[in-house]
Amino acid sequence: MPYIVRPMEIDDIPEVTAIERQCFSMPWPANAYRRELRDNRLSRYIVAEWVENEEAREWQKSALARKQQLHETAARGKSPVRRALEHLFQGLTRPEQEPRTVKLAGYAGLWLMLDEAHVTTIAVRPSLRGQGLGELLFVGLTDLAMALGARYLTLEVRVSNIVAQNLYKKYGFHEEGIRKRYYSDNSEDALIMWSEPLGSASFQNRLADLKSALNKKLAKAKPLRTEQAEDSTAAM
Repeated sequence: MPYIVRPMEIDDIPEVTAIERQCFSMPWPANAYRRELRDNRLSRYIVAEWVENEEAREWQKSALARKQQLHETAARGKSPVRRALEHLFQGLTRPEQEPRTVKLAGYAGLWLMLDEAHVTTIAVRPSLRGQGLGELLFVGLTDLAMALGARYLTLEVRVSNIVAQNLYKKYGFHEEGIRKRYYSDNSEDALIMWSEPLGSASFQNRLADLKSALNKKLAKAKPLRTEQAEDSTAAM
């Protein structure tokens, strides 16, 4: 699979804010993301990055190894959640001495509040939509929520965004209510959606099947050309 999911870094913010301007009518400024990464203990953000196929395979092996360490450590009950999360993400970022060539396809975030993880944003470059990258980021948030110890995942989605609603329903989410005039750009209502218990057998089985299908789909994803990343960054 040519895309990997990793934690967002401060150096990603220029690309992230460029993508945000392409996707949203009222985008966040760069300093808002800096505050989220540096100061907000509730927030976690991830990015989907294009890497060469050989490198991607190596990073995927590392990610699987880290996740296995997380599950084994959690089962023994010897380490707090934060330390477990560090193990999950350790090794997924480039060593500082290596050249940094970032090509982001999208990003996503959540807030952890007690045992609930609240999806705050998911965005994919418009030129790359329809390939499963939004789903990849959503699955990345789901994995992250479980690693943080969340029992449930929740989100708001525009009542007009049928594509996103269908994605969440595919993963077993259900509607729990409506927030009237939730979106400030056009006063559109939001559907409130909740997952099943993340640790339940039905959710885990569905997640495993859908991940397998997604990996096959993403194996055919078109590459993120360097000029695409440069064009969106230049628009800042």
